[in-house]
Parts: sequence; structure tokens; C-alpha cells
Amino acid sequence: MDLQDYLTAIVFGTIIGVVARIVLPGRQSIGIIPTVLIGMGAAVAGTWAADRWELHSDNLFTVTGRTFDWAVVGVQVGIAVVGVAIAAVLAKTFTTDRDSD
Repeated sequence: MDLQDYLTAIVFGTIIGVVARIVLPGRQSIGIIPTVLIGMGAAVAGTWAADRWELHSDNLFTVTGRTFDWAVVGVQVGIAVVGVAIAAVLAKTFTTDRDSD
């Protein structure tokens, strides 16, 4: 992987994390950095899972010269939604409610 691949992963991971927060109902009390990290992890995990289970489609799209598969993106967003949900639950669990004092 070269520098451009890493930059693409960061940008794509950010988009996937934001999409996951939009898809997930309710308000999540996590910041932008965990959202981006979850999105980046989901991009890697989704790519691995799609390759592992041979989940590919003929529906492709191209962004700045790179081609992406809609099926793989769907798996990535699904993993990101689960990751954001887990992070939101953990954030709520470990955050103290100061209004109840």
C-alpha cells in the first residue's frame, strides 16, 4: 500500500463512519474521532469479510480513479453501524450522568 491508499482509507472510513451514524437511529454520544476510527476499521473488516465469503457484485462505481463494489460497501457500512452502536452503548455506560445530582 502506498500513501494514496492510506489517504483513501481515511477518507472512505470517515464517510462510512458518518453514514453508519446516519443509518443508526437515535443520538449517539460519541465524537468524530471514534466515528472515523470505527469507519476505518469497518472498511478494512468489510473488505476482508467480503473477500472471505466471496460477496461481490457486478455493480461498481468509480471515485477518483478507484473502483468500488456496492456489495463490499454494503458490508462495510453494516459493520460500521454495529461498531457505532457498540461504541454508543459503551459511551453511555461509562459516562456519568451529572444532571441527576
